[in-house]
Amino acid sequence: MMAQIKEDKLNLGARKFNMWIFIFTSFMLFAAFSSGFIVYSGGNGHGLNVILPHAFMYSTLVLVISSVTLFISSRAAKQLQFEKQRRFLWITFFLGIAFFAVQIYAWYILAYKMGIYFINPNASRSFIYVFSGVHLLHVFAGLLVLLNTIRATYRNTPQVMNLFKMEMASIFWHFLDIIWIYLYVFLLLNQY
Repeated sequence: MMAQIKEDKLNLGARKFNMWIFIFTSFMLFAAFSSGFIVYSGGNGHGLNVILPHAFMYSTLVLVISSVTLFISSRAAKQLQFEKQRRFLWITFFLGIAFFAVQIYAWYILAYKMGIYFINPNASRSFIYVFSGVHLLHVFAGLLVLLNTIRATYRNTPQVMNLFKMEMASIFWHFLDIIWIYLYVFLLLNQY
């Protein structure tokens, strides 16, 4: 019994370590994109020269609210309030879907209302699509992590695993929130 508990702790620790490696790698990817943008726009004198659609601001608010709902869900899990945990996990998931939809709408505004496409003479503007597109891929992965966590709440999952899944989902989802806030502010500061 004691050997099994030790083995489970090692397995959970390895999973958490892998999550942190993935987050560090993703952070470095976004740092590389930011550096690429700075080098390109600074060296050629090309800024975005565009006012970002308000949809990006709305999606940012949706993502921040989703982090709050995930925090509430995580706290409910620790207090053994499983219905509340599940309810706020679902709310977080649907807010993630809403974020995804609003981001796609922002692309629609950029392309069809503002005439700014991924391929254009000012490659700085392409970075808007690169930043938000790669972030959306991460959001899609985050939605899968949330679904896995939600699924566990419908099963007879031991509390240790329930809390572990909540912790993993929280780490990843809050990382997505922080990265998007950084990207949004970065783009805002480089509009002109």
